[in-house]
Amino acid sequence: MARVTVEDCILKIPNRFELVLLAAQRARNISRGEELTLDRDNDKNPVVALREIADETVSLDGLEQDLIKSLLRAPEPEPVEEEVIDLIATDENIFGVMDVSDDAAPEGAGLEDLSPDDIEAAIAAELGGGGRR
Repeated sequence: MARVTVEDCILKIPNRFELVLLAAQRARNISRGEELTLDRDNDKNPVVALREIADETVSLDGLEQDLIKSLLRAPEPEPVEEEVIDLIATDENIFGVMDVSDDAAPEGAGLEDLSPDDIEAAIAAELGGGGRR
């Protein structure tokens, strides 16, 4: 078969949308290095994929599973212990990151020396806010 047409493949996969999805997945698999089941005959990957579908030399179920796997979203990773520790308020991660003005946090003042209003004012000053909302 020198040329492949959609009509050759429609007999195997009646839904044209599904045909396009599966042929595109097979073409991607070929470009990733999977072995061809037919001779290339100087054809590009999408044409080879359509020829393989028309000649039934590839598993349509396998292609469908590859397609589903490629479209799945990976779950968000759980935060590592270091990220969780950064969420805990300490002198180091509050004053080490923020440029606190003298009136909000006096020199040598620790977290325990500041009132909640002082801490809130320092955060607002760092974020460019003017105060409470």
